[in-house]
Amino acid sequence: MTQSRISMPVVSELDLIFQDHLKLDNFWDQQQLVSEPNEPKKIISFVQRIPTIDPLAFLQNFNHSNSLHFYWENPRKQEAVIACGVTQKLLIDSRDRFKIAQNFIQKCLKKTVRKGETSITGAGPHLFCTFTFFPDADKSYSPFPAATVFLPRLQLIKKNKSCLLIVNVPVNYADNSKLIVEEIKQKINSIDWSLQQKLNSEINECFASNYNSISEDSEYFKSVVTSALNSIAIDEFSKIVLAYATDVVSPVPFRLIKSLDNLRQRHPDCYIFSTSNGRDNNFIGASPERLVSIQNKQLVTDALAGSAPRGKTTAEDVQLANLLLKNRKEKREHQAVSDFLIERLRQLDLKPQQLPLQLLQLSNIQHLWTPIYAHLSHDLDPLEIVAQLHPTPAVAGVSTEIACEQIRRYEKFDRSLYAAPLGWVDYQGNSEFIVGIRSALIEGNRARLYAGAGIVSGSNPEKEFAEIQLKLQSLLKALV
Repeated sequence: MTQSRISMPVVSELDLIFQDHLKLDNFWDQQQLVSEPNEPKKIISFVQRIPTIDPLAFLQNFNHSNSLHFYWENPRKQEAVIACGVTQKLLIDSRDRFKIAQNFIQKCLKKTVRKGETSITGAGPHLFCTFTFFPDADKSYSPFPAATVFLPRLQLIKKNKSCLLIVNVPVNYADNSKLIVEEIKQKINSIDWSLQQKLNSEINECFASNYNSISEDSEYFKSVVTSALNSIAIDEFSKIVLAYATDVVSPVPFRLIKSLDNLRQRHPDCYIFSTSNGRDNNFIGASPERLVSIQNKQLVTDALAGSAPRGKTTAEDVQLANLLLKNRKEKREHQAVSDFLIERLRQLDLKPQQLPLQLLQLSNIQHLWTPIYAHLSHDLDPLEIVAQLHPTPAVAGVSTEIACEQIRRYEKFDRSLYAAPLGWVDYQGNSEFIVGIRSALIEGNRARLYAGAGIVSGSNPEKEFAEIQLKLQSLLKALV
């Protein structure tokens, strides 16, 4: 039996010692804090409504490069969740990562006490999670562990014009909770939130750099598609999703905030995201694909596969949409995803229902889309559902196990967080996870851009490569 290696929660960085009086300056400034040897006995999770601010400005002002962050915004829905800093975290290197992560979440929430404006819907702590595509990511290529789970120091939740700030402070039984809460209130009220209503001007004035691009061999990719088609022809598998990577080098470091701002302006219908490992590695992107959303026991997942470009005119756009809806190859690829999701949910004793096939039209591409719903009539941990659904045929293939084996054989790079689940779980068991596609791994002045194509019977190597270039160019234009 392979022995699992699990890093213990990092709490030494965060245990506050309150001596003569509470000092939160280091806590807010993300500095190393004086610590006690043991875990905090309790965590105060304080929530307060604050003036409407720009979520990205919050990240810009409160994030520190040497700590973890999680940024998530859907501009069209006017929703955002941002986490900065760490109150507790767990790094996992184990094939049982989903179960271990869920147990850590439950343990963390069990000692969390909510304070402040707790009557507001959703006003409570969230734990943020990232998982690599494969549970045994190649350490020499992936700067992220198999799983990362953390409760942040500071968290912003924005829905429409409403903004909530959540502060998670670790304390011990001897500490004066009332005094701590009053100190947090004073600190929140002392912040000039008007300065966070928009990005700093110097961020808005930066310009795109000239890049040197080092792409994977295009002919190799096309040959791999041909090889996969030969395997499909003899029924080794029916679909495989092949990823392609382009490495980009800039004369100056990439600007995280401005790149994210470009992504949300260019892709308002997508989930704009960024997460870090606290060591100057950031994984960002604009994903159209939601893996699972759970709100008040109602589950929603998306079958999203089969694509076509958008037209340059209204007439061309309509024509391309109609061709996509009638395209047998694209519909076959989409059906494989839909069937997989429904079957996997049924294995959890759920009764999924699906809406009719429709189009999800984004700024530069359109997809076949089938929303699938289910009611959670019994207790199911969110990460148990995520584990059941990842990876879907939209990012792996059919059958999943065989496709993943072939992906390891064909692809020359480790996927790391590409096409993997990224999301959060809250104190009520609500959660939302997206799939990390249309994404880039950034380190200083270097970026690795990822895109993939679903290969099924009838696929054409030239067309699949062209589709990948379309996805990559859209992402590249946003990086500065």
